Amino acid sequence: MLPQGTIEKVLNAAIETGGDFAEIFVEDKTGEALNMIGGVLEKALSGRDFGIGIRIMKGDFYVYAYTNDPGEENLIKVARIAAQGIRAQKEDLIIDLRRSTIKNRHDIKIMPDSVTRREKISWLRRAHEAAKGYDPVIEQAFISYFDYVQNVLIANTEGVFAEDVRCRNRLGIEAMAVCGTDKETGRTGPGYFGGLEYMRQLDIEAYAKEAAASAKTMLKAGFAPSGKFPVVIENGFGGVLFHEACGHGLESASVAYNSSVFADKLGQPIASSLVTAYDDGTLMNIWGSLNIDDEGTPTQRNLLIENGILKGYLVDKLGSRRMGMDSTGSGRRESYCYPPTARMNNTFIAAGNSTPEEIISNTEYGIYAKELNGGSVNTATGDYNFSISEGYIIRNGKIEEPVKGAALIGNSLDTLKKIDMVGSNLEHGIGMCGAKSGTVPVTVGQPTLRVSELTVGGRKEV
Repeated sequence: MLPQGTIEKVLNAAIETGGDFAEIFVEDKTGEALNMIGGVLEKALSGRDFGIGIRIMKGDFYVYAYTNDPGEENLIKVARIAAQGIRAQKEDLIIDLRRSTIKNRHDIKIMPDSVTRREKISWLRRAHEAAKGYDPVIEQAFISYFDYVQNVLIANTEGVFAEDVRCRNRLGIEAMAVCGTDKETGRTGPGYFGGLEYMRQLDIEAYAKEAAASAKTMLKAGFAPSGKFPVVIENGFGGVLFHEACGHGLESASVAYNSSVFADKLGQPIASSLVTAYDDGTLMNIWGSLNIDDEGTPTQRNLLIENGILKGYLVDKLGSRRMGMDSTGSGRRESYCYPPTARMNNTFIAAGNSTPEEIISNTEYGIYAKELNGGSVNTATGDYNFSISEGYIIRNGKIEEPVKGAALIGNSLDTLKKIDMVGSNLEHGIGMCGAKSGTVPVTVGQPTLRVSELTVGGRKEV
């Protein structure tokens, strides 16, 4: 993507003013996006993004610059301009780039550009017809699709010289149910880290019907009660609560500044002894996986919590310098426009020993959170809130009537300690996570689990 000789010249220019580390991130990304509303294709876009990011460090201070011009003269100029942000005694660094041998865990069998747009549009049309035809209350369906291939090259003054190819594709399905002035929406969004063999094998109709069923159910739901109740959280995307309420607080971007409730707690109990959790960027063809992170470090399986004990953090190169810990392969960025920072890949609570049926039958009264929306968390305090997009009342050990308008309000440390049942049915759900290094694909996951008590914000008195 860039000649090695050019890279060496740019790195040398970057450290002329005393930087002790410099890095080049080259990205060449092509992709396509399709949107369908009401069975009509509204948007069909394809394009290419290309650029180079240059990062220079001195200790735990860094400067970042980027450009779209890959010319050697321009890159050296950009590096020297960025280097003006660092003034120190020049380091005696010898740059010896060594091409990395990357273990590819993620097959790409069918590249996106080998599949016609006509076939891709047919996937959207199938989803629309299945969602719209599910029930007369489904008035509208919104279908989206995107795929991309991202080629990256990462090189730095420590000798890293790595290249990788990443391919992702995702289908988004949104069904709207309407009755009078009431409207409810159900959503599904299957996706894959790999080629379009996934889309060709996907049961599109099943996902579309799932979205439509959720919308129809919530249209008829009453309002959720307010109070403190046991809450059973469904497996799969229910793991977004752990991702937000706990995962972000374990990233070195927070921990290194002591702006996380989990700072200085390594080796201490922070959760129920039933809780073991990982972040694993190596899971084969899973949405949030990578062969290498955006700093050229191989991804790995990172143990975060073991039987309730905090065992590790997610660390990037800058966090490594600040914390004196090795990188965990967690440096990520949306594109060349962003410097990397520590981010999650595939974060999940490991399977336990209870069956989902046992968890429900052992709950006399509570809330069953089948689907969660996004939420927010203050990493410094651990306080969070989430909305439930599809919820039900549990009564006498059975899932009963649907409820809507519920929010979960709590504190991450308190919630982790109140997990008193963990299911055996681990599943993963996919999403996008936004932070200071942009928006990146992530996977969340968990088995069905129960929190013995959570504050539920609703509109109805018990």
